[in-house]
Amino acid sequence: MQVCETAVRRSTPVSLVLIDPAPEAGRGVAYATADSRHRLNVPAGGMSCYPDDPTHFVRWLREHGEPEASACDFVPRQRYGAYLADSLGQAVIRAHGTVAVRRLRTTATRCTWTGGGRGTLRLADGQTLEADSVVLATGPAPGTQSWAPEPLRASARFVPDPWAPGALDALGALDAPGADTEGSPGDGDVLLVGTGLTAVDVALTLERAGRRVHMVSRGGALPRRHALVQLPPLLAPDELVGLPLRTLRAAVRRHVAAAVRRHGDWRPAVDGLRPLSQTLWTALSDAERAEFLARDASRWNLHRHRMPPATAEAVERAFTAQRLRVHTGQVRDVVARDDGALDVTLTSDRTLRAAWVVDCTGPGLRVADRPDPLWQGLFADGAAVPGPLGIGVATDGGRLRGADGRAPRPLFTLGWPRRGELWETTAVPEIRAQAAEIAEAVLEPVRRPVRGRRRPTDLQGLPLSTHAAAAAAYRVGLERVLKVRAGAADALSRAVELDPGFALGHAALALLGHECGSDVDVPRALADAQRAARERADERERGFVDVVSSRITGGGGGDAALTRHLAAYPGDALALAVAVPTIAFSGVTDLDGAMARRLVERTAPAYEGHWFHTSLLAFVRQDDGRYDEASELARRALAVEPASGHATHALTHVYYETGAHRQGRDWLDGWIAGQGRGATHRAHFAWHVALHELALDDQDAVRRRWFSQLAPHRVGGVRALVDSGSLLWRARLAGGWTGDQPTADVLAAVGREVVEHPTTPFTALHGAVTLTAAGDLPALRRLRTHAAGADPVQREVIAPFCDALIAVLEERWPDAVGHLEAVRPMLRRVGGSAAQREVVEETLLHALVSGGRCDDARRLLETRLDRRSSPADHRRLTAL
Repeated sequence: MQVCETAVRRSTPVSLVLIDPAPEAGRGVAYATADSRHRLNVPAGGMSCYPDDPTHFVRWLREHGEPEASACDFVPRQRYGAYLADSLGQAVIRAHGTVAVRRLRTTATRCTWTGGGRGTLRLADGQTLEADSVVLATGPAPGTQSWAPEPLRASARFVPDPWAPGALDALGALDAPGADTEGSPGDGDVLLVGTGLTAVDVALTLERAGRRVHMVSRGGALPRRHALVQLPPLLAPDELVGLPLRTLRAAVRRHVAAAVRRHGDWRPAVDGLRPLSQTLWTALSDAERAEFLARDASRWNLHRHRMPPATAEAVERAFTAQRLRVHTGQVRDVVARDDGALDVTLTSDRTLRAAWVVDCTGPGLRVADRPDPLWQGLFADGAAVPGPLGIGVATDGGRLRGADGRAPRPLFTLGWPRRGELWETTAVPEIRAQAAEIAEAVLEPVRRPVRGRRRPTDLQGLPLSTHAAAAAAYRVGLERVLKVRAGAADALSRAVELDPGFALGHAALALLGHECGSDVDVPRALADAQRAARERADERERGFVDVVSSRITGGGGGDAALTRHLAAYPGDALALAVAVPTIAFSGVTDLDGAMARRLVERTAPAYEGHWFHTSLLAFVRQDDGRYDEASELARRALAVEPASGHATHALTHVYYETGAHRQGRDWLDGWIAGQGRGATHRAHFAWHVALHELALDDQDAVRRRWFSQLAPHRVGGVRALVDSGSLLWRARLAGGWTGDQPTADVLAAVGREVVEHPTTPFTALHGAVTLTAAGDLPALRRLRTHAAGADPVQREVIAPFCDALIAVLEERWPDAVGHLEAVRPMLRRVGGSAAQREVVEETLLHALVSGGRCDDARRLLETRLDRRSSPADHRRLTAL
């Protein structure tokens, strides 16, 4: 996967040969199981095959029949195998034309190197291949069965590898042919040697009524179980690195005790050691590593590699039914009986009678001992040497070291063979990072040099790190964004299709998906942007990718990053569009709007009166209440570019805020029917017309407009919340739309994930409003829970706003008023315009009146009427 995608990003032609005898590429042994009871022992959120796209696996699950999948789920391993196979297949398809992929269903038996530095591979089917680079992704070494007495190894009732195809069929596995045949050899009890995760999975496959499964190990302990609710890791202090093992042991105990005091659970401490585990291992001497293996490794594995909750519950049921039993000890002797059964004597002097014995001790540690001619040949030739303590092999960052200690050949390995060097190197988080690093190293010798040609530019003359065709598509997309015209995402998608390594194109797509609701896989687009920026981007482009990353991930500092970027590159029009909370983007979110105003004013010299900049200036002027100036600027921009959505939006706000509702309604209706036909946010302009109609107290017109221009079959994505859903709530508050409303259609068009787990505070606010209109109290509570654990704005503004709306639905009017009054001063942090945030004021008016506080409601209405005239507000004031 990584080789395919890196080669495509770099436009580097590659011939890639996969040598694998398995029926399906990508699954490997661990994920080829067909037993749905075998689950991943890591939540789905930690199992993405991309190190820089952590939600990729969860999104795949949702797109492949599991819409409710979450990052906390422990998924069956067969599903994960399907994910790996599909991801590999998709990567190969996307790389077609750049990467030529062949798959040979055989094995490599020999690898030698010529004087010219090329590898020669001999295959089991007699073929010979030559390669510039070779990657040995051979997985774990098989177990040695050195613990097994000779009579056991010679017995036909001994299963040395439970994961070999068909290995458990004869034991009467429930899904094997003939499993229910009475009197078959598979009916008897089974002894599993080992009590780790492999033994647990095999036990679940084999246990059933009438059979007892025995498990034995030196410690006689099963892996601990995962908690039902995952707690965040308690990160271990960096001071642990470099400590002698004895001191480290004591420090880890203190770390675990701290987790128990803080969380009442040891698991966060163990999970918090994960980022440091490789560093801790490499800092130990060989003597200390040997001591760790002898004294600490078993205990570490029990707590580190835990059972999923569902697996642990199944094990408990088997214990309760007396179909599973665990023993402490080792196998000392085995005697074969005439009926084929085995009498197995343990070191505890207990003898167990078993129809079968299965080796579940797991992989071996020494690659040099594996009976694999490929590895044996490499050791014999001095092209590979054992790693520390003889475990795995020695490498230089994954490149195999030879007998002379050097790593001169492009011969790589990853995962289990590096265990002696890294210890923690067998799980997906480590393997995916190693795969990305190796892909970079494999392709580095064939990287195309950057020619000294003149780069194409964007609309403002800023250089782009791409070729002319992709740049032309990008300019089309950028122009559509600046005009607020439809088709921007399509043009940008074309740009990255033409040049998959175009960082700015990927970043712009991620931004449109995140803030504008475009049909974009946002995490994937962001990951592609970050990868491309590392490889081929100038300082401005890398800065813009950082801006987009900070806005999407919500890690804080997004506004500051955007401000710094515009200070350095004031002519970056897309960055400036992002900064101003107009129709397209939520903008910077300071409490008084001064930041957006300063950014527009400071960047003015770079645009020299360009219609785009004039449009944004018009918007910030109306936001400051300078309506005459804003109107003049908007009309000036429209005279140059009649299709400017930003100028139209600014003038629309001028009409609304000055109370010119009939004039604003008629002018905007005309623009929508003319220049606005190609606008990407026609629904938002229709929403503005509906606000005029609400202000004019024309409720019938509002309903007609909603069904003709704002119904879900005309509006999709986030805009269905922002425009369609919010209008339903405002219409209900105005008293003109009683009875059932089509809120269910709006929520269905958006999707539960977007509504209940929004990525921006702006979407969250409108999701809360729409859920309130729907009267969906459980979903509103789920949104509140999400907001409480999300970014600071959602925690501090959206969560209490949800509390207010919950109180509204429960008719707890004093609580509703209190929450709403507390939230109002902070609403600018959510982004968007004053007209959009006014829905909170409307809800407060409703709560005041419903709670009997008519004097307070009257004062609020009078203040608003002082600001602008509205027939509807005059009617409401008269009614009060």
